[in-house]
Amino acid sequence: MTVAIIGAGVMGETLLSGLIRGGRDVAELMVGEKRPERAAELREKYGVTVVANTEAAQAQTVVLVVKPQDMADVLTEIGPVLRPGQLVVSLAAGITTRAIEKHIPDGVAVVRVMPNTPALVDEGMAAISPGSHCDDEHLAVAEALLSATGRVVRVPEKQQDAVTAISGSGPAYLFFVVEAMIEAGVHLGLPRTTATELVVQTVVGSAKLLRETGTHPTVLREQVTSPGGTTAAAIRELEDHKVRAAFITAMEAARDRSVSLAEGMD
Repeated sequence: MTVAIIGAGVMGETLLSGLIRGGRDVAELMVGEKRPERAAELREKYGVTVVANTEAAQAQTVVLVVKPQDMADVLTEIGPVLRPGQLVVSLAAGITTRAIEKHIPDGVAVVRVMPNTPALVDEGMAAISPGSHCDDEHLAVAEALLSATGRVVRVPEKQQDAVTAISGSGPAYLFFVVEAMIEAGVHLGLPRTTATELVVQTVVGSAKLLRETGTHPTVLREQVTSPGGTTAAAIRELEDHKVRAAFITAMEAARDRSVSLAEGMD
């Protein structure tokens, strides 16, 4: 099975390198890339075939890793080359399978994916949804591709905008919190390097505790929060500043933006 990745930015290269690390034969892979210097870089680094988008679009599975605002132009370019029986996997935020299907031949299967950047270290979280011509076999192909860089879950497409707000944009929220905690550590008198190590390991350890114990986060938080203690004092301040409500509002804004990204194509 030939897999072509169109779009060799950070996420495109992340998927490419993950597939190769996972044992995919580089001879089964190709990349669509217009920039000569970037094409040369990918050939040298991975030994992968780099071609024009229209040639890449002839692969059995075509993975589109392009910005939402570029999707219409890319589909206009490759649409005449696509044929029924192929699989198109889209990693463009907000773009619906219906919008993609309007620009390509009838009978081409489409899978919509929302990945996230921890895929860079093989700890990604990807949600996949089928289009109207997609069956379980197509979903299994997409699942195998994305599992090279982390975990994969199947969701109805109507949930994808919420997924985008939670896991797609989620790493940025956590990095924002980490930034704030490091700055707080410096403010409290810690050297920046010490504050950074303390915060990063606390985040890593807490995530591992959540995953490996399966314990509800409320229970884990309560285990740290002694009555009248330091953690209780801090949590009270977070609640007074409505941090929980701010997170919900922020994720609603991310969902709404995800919905609006597809408006130009629908």
